[in-house]
Amino acid sequence: MSEMRQKQQVLVSVVMPAYACAKTICQAIDSALAQEVETEVLVLNDQSPDDLDTVMERYRDVPSVRYIKNERNLGAAATRNRGVSLARGAYVAFLDADDWWEKDKLKKQLACMEKEKAVLCSTARELVTADGELTGRIIGVRKNITYRSLLGHNCINCSSVLIRTEVAREFPMMHEDSHEDYITWLGILKKYGRAAGINEPLLKYRLTASGKSGSKLKSAKMTYQVYRYAGFHVPAACLLFCFYAVNGVLKYAGAYFRRKNSWNSESFTE
Repeated sequence: MSEMRQKQQVLVSVVMPAYACAKTICQAIDSALAQEVETEVLVLNDQSPDDLDTVMERYRDVPSVRYIKNERNLGAAATRNRGVSLARGAYVAFLDADDWWEKDKLKKQLACMEKEKAVLCSTARELVTADGELTGRIIGVRKNITYRSLLGHNCINCSSVLIRTEVAREFPMMHEDSHEDYITWLGILKKYGRAAGINEPLLKYRLTASGKSGSKLKSAKMTYQVYRYAGFHVPAACLLFCFYAVNGVLKYAGAYFRRKNSWNSESFTE
């Protein structure tokens, strides 16, 4: 599974950082391989401490899977950037190793991006327990995401993103002490104006205590830091954070009250 194995042209390069994920990564990879478009899957082992090498033997003879090892631990942001630099597709899709997709996700996103002339597309997501059980709690997304709306709330989940490769390379992820993906989305929308959203839960998003968002206090501090990295002075950053906090409460409260109802794609947005 060398970096040079797959020579054929692909449409979408799926970039998957891999760290301490041996128990979940197969579901993520299989969901990417099941997509109805031409894809390659770049699994980047960021010095994972578990038996990831053994698990990846399953894909040794799968030409569309490229298994790449970092020589040292880089962190999620730099690992994604490395994956983007190695991507052969016209588009890049990010997928964390503990999440997974519905099989028509990329096909729907490509159609949406072409129709809306957007450089980035996000989708709604369904929250999943750490054990992989669906909760029925769905976090929606606006169909039209602007820079201004994104400042008040980050509705773009990294594992849901499909983006043009040249744009991903133009805006690499930085500042891993904050929400590095949020900073990237803000930079992209500030230049390109808007992103498209598909208000369907095409992403299954696993909730874990070990992730950056596992601690709400830690996540809040990192969100404030996002605004500072984005160039806002302290008063403006504090005001934006207040808006963000209110929107966050409304988002999860809405997902909770919708849990017992059947899902309707027109019934909610962020």
